[in-house]
Amino acid sequence: MAVEIEKKFLVTTLPADLRPGIEICQGYILNTPGKVVRVRIKGNQGYLTVKGRTVAAVRPEFEYEISVSDARQMLDLFCETPVIEKCRHTLEHKGIKWVIDRFYGANQGLVVAEVELSSRDQIIALPPWAGKEVTEDTRYYNANLVHHPFCSWQNTSL
Repeated sequence: MAVEIEKKFLVTTLPADLRPGIEICQGYILNTPGKVVRVRIKGNQGYLTVKGRTVAAVRPEFEYEISVSDARQMLDLFCETPVIEKCRHTLEHKGIKWVIDRFYGANQGLVVAEVELSSRDQIIALPPWAGKEVTEDTRYYNANLVHHPFCSWQNTSL
């Protein structure tokens, strides 16, 4: 079984060396606290992903490549709206790969950075643009942004 060990941070300012990113559109066929089935189009490739419950930044994950045509049909026929739209940038900081997601649509203005770890206790050096850690804050889960988009957080502190 594959596992995902991930930490998530708000981005305080975009890095000066940020390169062009890749557009992502994703939707959820199943979206419950214990399991998620996601369809994603990332650039010119489709993916079907099944994830389990997150416990202490760790969760089981299975991902399969599918055609963009199949992914588009699944997004249109089976997924909740709004779909998640974002641009993903990849960069390295002190030997560790980070991704920065800039959200669009109903989540316009939200910018988060994620880092995948090899173990839960892996020590990482935070980049200067990484702000508050939000790993345990479920509001920032993409699956939750479908039901409670960033634009609806008017009276909520980040």
